[in-house]
Amino acid sequence: MKLVIASHNAGKVREIGELLAPWRVQVVSAKDLGLPEPEETGTTFAANAELKALAAATASNLPALADDSGLVVDGLGGDPGIFSARWAGPDKDFAVAMTKVLDGLTGKTDRAARFICALSLAWPDGRIQTFVGKVEGTIASAPLGTHGFGYDPIFIPTNGCQTFAQMNPTDKHAISHRADAFRQLVTACFDKDANS
Repeated sequence: MKLVIASHNAGKVREIGELLAPWRVQVVSAKDLGLPEPEETGTTFAANAELKALAAATASNLPALADDSGLVVDGLGGDPGIFSARWAGPDKDFAVAMTKVLDGLTGKTDRAARFICALSLAWPDGRIQTFVGKVEGTIASAPLGTHGFGYDPIFIPTNGCQTFAQMNPTDKHAISHRADAFRQLVTACFDKDANS
C-alpha cells in the first residue's frame, strides 16, 4: 500500500513513518509530491486534519494520512492550541514558540498541558475517518533534550521525569498523542483497509 503523509513537516513525516513501519507501508510526503499546503481554516484539530487529508488524497489519487496536532496549555487559556505551528512563525522556529509559552507562564502556578493529535485517513473517493489522541503532562521550566521536534523539549508527560525531547524516541512513541490516535486508527480501519 502506498500512502501519502499529508504534511510538509519533516518531523511529523518521520514520526508517522516510524509508526507505520511494522505494516510495511510505502509512504511519501505531500512535500515530496509537490502538493501545496492547504490553508488550515478549521477551528479544531480534527477539522484541520480532515481538510489536509482530503486535499492530499484528491490531488494525489492515493490514500492520505494527515495529522493536526498541537500543545494545549491550561495556564495560557488553551493556547497555542490549533495555532501551535503558527506560534513558531514563518520560519517554523520552535525556540521562539517555546519562549512564548514559557514567558506566558511566568508567575503562574498552573503548568498543566496536553498534546492533542487528530489523525485523518482519507481516500480519493472522499471517504474519511478521524481519530483523536492525547497525552497529559506539564510544562517544564526550560527546554531540555535534543530528540523529537516542536514543543517536545518543554513537555513532560504525566508520571514522567523527562521531557519528550529527552526520551528515547521508542519510549515517546509508546505514550505520545500521535501514538494514541494511531492505535485507534489501526484498531478501527488500518488492517482491514491495508489491502484495498
